[in-house]
Amino acid sequence: MTISTKSIVACGCLVAAIAATAACGPKRVPPMTVSDLMEDRVTLDGVLMKCNQDPSKARTDADCMNARIAINRLANQNEAAEEAKRAEEFERSREKLRLEQERQRQERAAKMKPVDVYHLPVMPVEPPAAAPAPAPATPGNTAPPSSDAGGPPVVRQTNP
Repeated sequence: MTISTKSIVACGCLVAAIAATAACGPKRVPPMTVSDLMEDRVTLDGVLMKCNQDPSKARTDADCMNARIAINRLANQNEAAEEAKRAEEFERSREKLRLEQERQRQERAAKMKPVDVYHLPVMPVEPPAAAPAPAPATPGNTAPPSSDAGGPPVVRQTNP
């Protein structure tokens, strides 16, 4: 059996048609990685929209699973940043409160100066007006006046 040129050409056309059909088929694109989706927010949103349109496919699709993981990681990063921001704000307000309380304490301390007893003004001490005078010594009375005869003793001070 001899193969004719017509059959060779026919087989060649058939092989070319099969090759052209295989080349035009849908291409398998590897799923996007989680880090790629985290970096490209537009693509992440597009993948999530595609996954939300077909929920049955979304459970098994690698792109949808990676997109959900990327969303969770981004949320955790945002929570950590918010927590750090809240802690910084707390420290700032605590320092402000501490400075205000210190200022108030200094104002109270300035108002209540300690008393310096060595620089107080000297006030004259006058004897009480109702104190009876000691009895004068009479020629018949030779005993010295007693301390309890005329009331309590009076201390007298003079100003320098």
